[in-house]
Amino acid sequence: MTLLLSRADVEAALDIPAVLAALDAGFRTADRLPAAQRVGARLPGPGTAMCLVPGLLPDVPAYTVKVNAKFPAATPALRGIVCLHALTDGELLALLDSASVTAWRTGLAAALATHALAPQEARTVAVIGAGAQNRTALRALRTLRPVDQVYAYDLDPRRAAAVGEAVPTARAAVEAADIVLTATWSREPLLDADVLRPGLHLTSLGFDEPGKTELSPALLRAARLVVDDPALASVSGVLHSSGLDPAHATPLADVLRGAAPARPDDRATVYAPIGLPWQDLALAWPVYLAARSAPGVSSFDFH
Repeated sequence: MTLLLSRADVEAALDIPAVLAALDAGFRTADRLPAAQRVGARLPGPGTAMCLVPGLLPDVPAYTVKVNAKFPAATPALRGIVCLHALTDGELLALLDSASVTAWRTGLAAALATHALAPQEARTVAVIGAGAQNRTALRALRTLRPVDQVYAYDLDPRRAAAVGEAVPTARAAVEAADIVLTATWSREPLLDADVLRPGLHLTSLGFDEPGKTELSPALLRAARLVVDDPALASVSGVLHSSGLDPAHATPLADVLRGAAPARPDDRATVYAPIGLPWQDLALAWPVYLAARSAPGVSSFDFH
């Protein structure tokens, strides 16, 4: 039987520490597996279609295929499914709501990277873009380190106030904090190099498709840039958007494995991921295992 896991089912079965551990292990080992593919296409009108495949991890007997539609003006802005298949014979084990899988795996991976790259004493956070993505990242970051104060900037001041102390501009948010989380649909830089200062860390989640950009090329050149996948970042992520050479970026896996220092000097650090298929599996597999024994979960015979 194939499980049908809604947003509520995914969140009920989610074990944040377990998924953080799976993501950490994935960054250390996923480069041993076939190269990830992100296939995207603009649609007539405001939307984007995207497929991420294959989601693979060592020692997990399953893989994922994710099919998404992104419509920035819609609520939710992301819709689609994550298909979880058995690795042995392709059996469809589960269909999961992709909006919740994507928000949580991106937020948890962002928190993992932020915690690794930000100074240990950094406890003040600025949120730029107070939507679901930054809310999950902030919640996950709180499980990894103390957060004393949150400042928030959003085009909707009421939404900002629901996350932290609302501030009038993105720049004001950065000036007030040691850690900055950005997750917007912006196609123009929100921040330039003049906001940088020693010890600052920025995690930018808005470089996930061509044309999107939150940080200026000058800022990215001046900072120490860390990415999740240099090859993909060169095709459609932060390196593509900014015109920077892959040699400018450090893979997060090298930091987590200890092959590269988290902060080799006092420059500001930037983590700008594109999002990888194996991260879907890192969340979908433990959620599936927990949901199999949960009461009230829907299932159907796909054969």
